[in-house]
Amino acid sequence: MYIGKAAQLAGTTIKCIRHYEDIGLLPSPQRLGNYRVYTQDSVELLKFIKCAQQLGFKLKEMLAIVESHRGQPLPWEVVSHAIEVKKSAVANQIKTLQKVHAGLVEFEAQYKSACDPVAAGS
Repeated sequence: MYIGKAAQLAGTTIKCIRHYEDIGLLPSPQRLGNYRVYTQDSVELLKFIKCAQQLGFKLKEMLAIVESHRGQPLPWEVVSHAIEVKKSAVANQIKTLQKVHAGLVEFEAQYKSACDPVAAGS
């Protein structure tokens, strides 16, 4: 299939596909004359990339995952480890944001009390 069809099936854009090829995230496809010809495996990899991006993976992180397994399916252990690392990072971000939120609530209460002692006493 040509690049337009691959982009449509993967839910991405032609520009993204070309960018992924340029940075080495997506292997260069076979060519038929001047046209790039993609396989269903290419579409599946594009879907994987898009899903991973939506879940917070950076392109550099995905490149590190994909690089050592060019032309072969990604081993579940590799993907699973990357997911665990990302989940841990997200959990840490959540804890940090919860602390920031609690600090903001406290700051708001202190400021309100300092600005309006009558309202704070009610």
